Amino acid sequence: MRRLVAILCLLLFSGVAQANDKVTFGLDWTAEAEYGGYYQALATGIYAKHGLDVTIQQGGPQVNHTQLLLAGRLDFNISSNSFLALNFVKENIPFRAVAGMFQKDPVVLIAHPGMGNDSFPALKGKPIMISADSRVGWWTFLKARFGYSDSQIRPYTFNLAPFLADKHAIQQGYLGSEPFSIEQEGHFKPVVLLMADAGFEGYGSMIATSDANIGKRPDLVKRFVDASIEGWYSYLYGDPAPGNALIKQANPEMNDALIAYGRDSLKAHSILDSGDAATQGIGAMTAARWASFYQTTSEAGVYPKGLDVTKAYTLQFVNRKVGMDLKH
Repeated sequence: MRRLVAILCLLLFSGVAQANDKVTFGLDWTAEAEYGGYYQALATGIYAKHGLDVTIQQGGPQVNHTQLLLAGRLDFNISSNSFLALNFVKENIPFRAVAGMFQKDPVVLIAHPGMGNDSFPALKGKPIMISADSRVGWWTFLKARFGYSDSQIRPYTFNLAPFLADKHAIQQGYLGSEPFSIEQEGHFKPVVLLMADAGFEGYGSMIATSDANIGKRPDLVKRFVDASIEGWYSYLYGDPAPGNALIKQANPEMNDALIAYGRDSLKAHSILDSGDAATQGIGAMTAARWASFYQTTSEAGVYPKGLDVTKAYTLQFVNRKVGMDLKH
């Protein structure tokens, strides 16, 4: 009898030990191919293999995931760009980037063909529709690099109608979405200028978490970062169907053609695995690149001199070549 009780106790405690850690992960926009690696990791059991029970929460224009992080309602979130990570430091908020998933920020400027607006220098002095957030982000880079001025700014409301109606119009966009929609609705291929091709050094779509998580649960952070990286290799170089199915389930506005366009754009422009990621794996970051980004933005007056840029990130969980074998 005692032997049976011992066996039952062993099974019970083994079950408890094997229970996956619950993780809530927030996106910075609605589900689309630009988050395909995370949905792939969920759909194919990669997160589960790493002992994680992950819930992905979509973002959007009305969702402030930084506030949700601060309130403890998210364990990780997508920090859209390097500016947001430096804002954490500037405002003394205890969160930082743990992986730079996009080596190239996919933000683009879009123009009509045949109008002479086919390069960044050519856009100097011309009206450009951008969002309010962009004014204190990559717009400062364009001002410093190409001499743009705030007088060029026109409001962008994420509606393509003004752009389609005016051949002189120029607007911001995202590499894997607006160009596709313009081709579908306007029946022409727009000029697409990728900010990274102009020398913009900021990382994009970074995974961020709290200093408390990093200090108290480093193994959880490591497993989440590793699994997410593996999910991205699987999505880009394996069969993306499982991840795509979850994307469409989460966001019914997505269709197969748009998802395929987004994924193809990520691959064609090496958004995830160029630069340092080509040798160190997806998610790679370097102190030198962070320092260079900070120097550029501080010289442009975005950030004060003397800011400790090392508080914006940690290299503890990246640059370990995780998942690179999956690329083959």
